[in-house]
Amino acid sequence: MSLKDQIQKDRLPNHIAIIMDGNGRWAKQKGLVRVIGHENGTKAVRETVEASAELGIKNLTLYAFSTENWNRPKIEVQTLMRLLVKSLKKEIKTLQDNNIKLSAIGCLDDLPKKASQELSDVMEKTKNNKNMTLTLALSYGSREEIVNVIKELSVKVKNNIISPESIDESIINKHLYTQNLPDVDLLIRTSGEQRISNFLLWQIAYAELYFTDILWPDFKKENLYEALINYQNRERRFGKTSEQLT
Repeated sequence: MSLKDQIQKDRLPNHIAIIMDGNGRWAKQKGLVRVIGHENGTKAVRETVEASAELGIKNLTLYAFSTENWNRPKIEVQTLMRLLVKSLKKEIKTLQDNNIKLSAIGCLDDLPKKASQELSDVMEKTKNNKNMTLTLALSYGSREEIVNVIKELSVKVKNNIISPESIDESIINKHLYTQNLPDVDLLIRTSGEQRISNFLLWQIAYAELYFTDILWPDFKKENLYEALINYQNRERRFGKTSEQLT
């Protein structure tokens, strides 16, 4: 039986988030410049997106560029932004063919004008697609997101729009970048690193964490299937006991 056939279609995670790590190390291992690793990483993105859509995953969020990534060498940042524009233009057909809606979260105003325009164009063209929502986290930092929520709620309390007593999880969810997305069920990180790196800290509160040594450019459909099989073999208790679940 193939890995894909082992996946239980009625127990798929509703939302998968991926920290796509290892592009630079992949290139270094092969004696190549880092940008080649990023370019090959786009192939893994396409394969993962297509595999997710085929399986029926409804929400996929990819950590494409963090707020901390702006501190990388200027030439690498410029190359990443050019690669973003190139990928968006190239992958519009993949999104349309698979009925995938593109979305983005983060401090999008920080993006270069050309990247911002291309992103907006692709989101507009795919806004009515229903099969899956693909969200790119760009210039994203979870702590900054949470700080912004606190600021917004503070202003609303100050102006008597809401009361402090009314603030609960649902109110906070409505002020996050991910307000239109469900909580993350499965978080995958490639490259062997086992940390969250300021990614969706609120949204992964009850997510299953899956770490793999595979470097992102080498991540294939089969690796996604392995992660899903591992996820489905876990017991998700959400604070309850096993007996309560049964």
